[in-house]
Amino acid sequence: MSNIYFSRATFRFLRELAANNNRSWFHANKARYEAVLREPYLQLIADLAAPLAKLSPHYRADPRKQGGSLFRLQRDTRFRHDKTPYKTWAGARLGHERRHEVQAPSFYMEIEPGHCFAGGGIWRPEPATLRRIRDFLVDNPAAWRRAVHGRSFTEHFTFWGESLQRSPRGFDPAHELAGDIRRKAFAAGAHFSDALACSDELRPHLIATFKRIAPMVDYLCAALDLEF
Repeated sequence: MSNIYFSRATFRFLRELAANNNRSWFHANKARYEAVLREPYLQLIADLAAPLAKLSPHYRADPRKQGGSLFRLQRDTRFRHDKTPYKTWAGARLGHERRHEVQAPSFYMEIEPGHCFAGGGIWRPEPATLRRIRDFLVDNPAAWRRAVHGRSFTEHFTFWGESLQRSPRGFDPAHELAGDIRRKAFAAGAHFSDALACSDELRPHLIATFKRIAPMVDYLCAALDLEF
């Protein structure tokens, strides 16, 4: 399958939205949003469903307009100082079938001018989830090393998020995975260019990215008693 989903018009829309982040501008340009961003993104998600199912039958690329993989463009500003109403990027989460029951790792992609990326994992897990992952790392270090310390991972991905300066209470600072145990998030990814996002290489690039990061997602699923 060879498809082009996004174009220069997609990135022009997002740049203009960043410069005019208000409801009146968005409503005047909503047809552009649908044509150059939302509809092609939903088609991309639909076209990722089959290859994702080959990676794991428990993950979903859901192209529904509401409640699917594509995040809403509207921002939740209720508890934020920044009250601008719209995101200036478009993200999609290809989630576990049980993600509404438990906090689960996911595959992720984002389109933003100069900052496109794809990857996976679990971002800022809740304390109980974080503890389960850390405990699993202590008990299963070899599988983690195979998943994230091999060349296939380290040559392509960078971990996101902050780490504690010291090992968390109850964990041995001399443990072989002490650096990973200190992480506050277990998510990683890689950037790609706007030009790639606008080419017919985007879908195969995303599939290759998800394949490379799948061992980490699989490990995190095991840590949380989720099937992969």
